[in-house]
Amino acid sequence: MVHAIWIIMLTAGIITAMFNGRMEDVSEAIFNGAEEAVALCFGLISIMVFWLGMMNIAKKSGLMDIFTRLLKPVAVRLFPDVPPKHPAMGYIMSNMTANLMGLGNAATPMGIKAMKELRQLNNDSEEASRPMVTLMALNTASLTLIPTTVIAIRMNYNSANPAEIVGTTIAATACSTIAAICIDRYFYYRKQKKRKG
Repeated sequence: MVHAIWIIMLTAGIITAMFNGRMEDVSEAIFNGAEEAVALCFGLISIMVFWLGMMNIAKKSGLMDIFTRLLKPVAVRLFPDVPPKHPAMGYIMSNMTANLMGLGNAATPMGIKAMKELRQLNNDSEEASRPMVTLMALNTASLTLIPTTVIAIRMNYNSANPAEIVGTTIAATACSTIAAICIDRYFYYRKQKKRKG
C-alpha cells in the first residue's frame, strides 16, 4: 500500500511539473536528492558500524545479559502466552534490548525471528496471535535510550549538539511505549471478557 502511495505522489508531481513547465526543476531535485542520499548513507553507515561494534562489545562483556535478565520479568508479564524458556522469548528480549539501545537495524532480524517462533506457537495460523500483536506494538513504539540513527543524521548535517535530543527522545518513546502497552492490554482484557461472557 505504501509503495502505491509513493508512486501516485511521484506521478502527480511529474505531471504537475510537465504542465507548469518545471521539468528542469524536477530533474535537478532528483539528481541532488540522489547525491544527498548517498552522502547520508555513508554518514549513517559509519555511526551504525560504531554502535553495532559497541553492542558486540556489550554482548561479549556480559552487559547484554544483564539487560536481558532485567527485561525478563517485564517480558514474561507482557507475553504471558509465551513459555519463558521458549526460543521466541529470547528473540523478543533481544529485540527489546536492541530497540532500547536505538539499534532498529539490529532489532529487526530479532523481531522477524521472534515472529517466526510465535507463528509456530500459534500453529502456523495466518491470523496474528496476542503475543505477535504485543510484539508489533512494542517494536513500533520502542522505548529508546540512545537514538543512534537520529544522532547520526544530526551529525551528518553538522548539528552543533547532535546528542541534545536524547532526553526528549527518552520522554517521547517512554510515552509511546506506555500508550502501546495500555492499548494492547485494553484489547487483550476486552477479548478475555468477551470469551468469558
